[in-house]
Amino acid sequence: MSEVTVLSAEEQGAIAAAWLEATLAAYPPQTSRFLSQEKDRFRNPVGYALRNGLPVLLAELLGGMEAGRITPVLDEIMRMRAVQDFTPSRALSFLFALKPVLRERHASLATAEMDDRIDRLALEAFDLYVECRERMHEIRTREAERRTFVSARMQAGKA
Repeated sequence: MSEVTVLSAEEQGAIAAAWLEATLAAYPPQTSRFLSQEKDRFRNPVGYALRNGLPVLLAELLGGMEAGRITPVLDEIMRMRAVQDFTPSRALSFLFALKPVLRERHASLATAEMDDRIDRLALEAFDLYVECRERMHEIRTREAERRTFVSARMQAGKA
């Protein structure tokens, strides 16, 4: 599979759909239903990002693994999973959910090389997740400092 793995659009679409289903199954039933049914990008950014991003990631896993195509998609997904306050393992679990999907849907793709590609994608996703969590922590810290400063100024004004 060092070279591009060619699947029909129908086969690739079926694998991406099964991967999305496996990813959404990790959410509580009501949330999973909403994420799968609500198509509006603004009402359901998580579902939208997964529905549109997983096929791109799958295509790259089957093809050239181009960082220019992978990173923006993975970044969007990981930003959302970071604000969902998932543990790192849960945030990345959607990537590993692809392995059993491939074994079930297209066993010829369930190779050590594909596992390696998924693992490399997971490492990049982990870096993006940590980066997002660090930024969120910095924002919260600055906000707490700002509140403390404002509170101190208000108290000084009363004295």
